[in-house]
Amino acid sequence: MHATTILMVRKNGRVVIGGDGQVSLGQTIVKGNARKVRRLAKGAVIGGFAGATADAFTLFERLEAKLEQYPGQLTRACVELTKDWRTDRYLRRLEAMMLVADKDVGLLLSGSGDVLEPEGGVMAIGSGGNFALAAARALEDSEHDSETIVRRALGIAAEICVYTNGNLVIEALEAGAD
Repeated sequence: MHATTILMVRKNGRVVIGGDGQVSLGQTIVKGNARKVRRLAKGAVIGGFAGATADAFTLFERLEAKLEQYPGQLTRACVELTKDWRTDRYLRRLEAMMLVADKDVGLLLSGSGDVLEPEGGVMAIGSGGNFALAAARALEDSEHDSETIVRRALGIAAEICVYTNGNLVIEALEAGAD
């Protein structure tokens, strides 16, 4: 997925998902302050997307419905969403990836049926995802908290990836917070 960077870091009982605000159409920046990270399930879940915007919003709506169907069960809701995503003729055409987290678990979702939990609490998607992932992994053993790591790593990605900017949207959840 191109034209964005989304990063998730879980450290010391806090999970943070951050994303940049750039929307690109080919080689042109069409918007610099998009919100690709949002709260779901009445604030109990945070998520970010990379890919086609309309497709991502469709997936967020579907995930909200699954979270209502399976309250407090993020993993089950995500598995059910990805099953639909793979088998439904309409959803199968959607081009996006998502990072979602609640107070206990963080997951990467894709249209190829992936529901992956990050190794070590750090995961990234999008065209600048590998840059942000490398920076976050380098910082995760530091004294910095998860939000600082996300901000610094996304800043590094924005300096390297032409599809990523420094207009960040950050959302966080505390472990045990309802």
